[in-house]
Amino acid sequence: MSNAGLRSGQVAAAVGVNIQTLRYYERRGLLAEPDRSPGGHRLYNEEAVTALRVIKAAQRLGFTLEEVAELLEAGRHRHGRPVPGLQDRAAAKLAEVDAKIADLTTIRTALATAVDAGCDDLTVCASSACCPIPFTDLAEENRHAGPCC
Repeated sequence: MSNAGLRSGQVAAAVGVNIQTLRYYERRGLLAEPDRSPGGHRLYNEEAVTALRVIKAAQRLGFTLEEVAELLEAGRHRHGRPVPGLQDRAAAKLAEVDAKIADLTTIRTALATAVDAGCDDLTVCASSACCPIPFTDLAEENRHAGPCC
């Protein structure tokens, strides 16, 4: 990096985002507003590149931008001390991911069963006693026995 700083395009390319993302993160307070060149161009330091990499990594881990902002803010006020709550937030996010995986596994199983059963018509399938799709709001007595899908 030169002493003059990095321009928007250089920072965006280094992190793999577009320039509008930089400006959006500035407006959200995730990224400090950079210095300006005499010509008015934004000039970022290397810390901005690091901050952007942290933001993108946290997003890939499932944290929302609001959650990322909270984590960054907590980090700014730690003054060299560990930030309480990061472990708790990571554990909560892990539990959220595990719940999503369980939900997706259930959905995948139902869809695979429907495909294997040859279901071709949702209405016909829903009225079949052997329908593999969990139509939980249908009363069991309203289902009639008959050929599957």
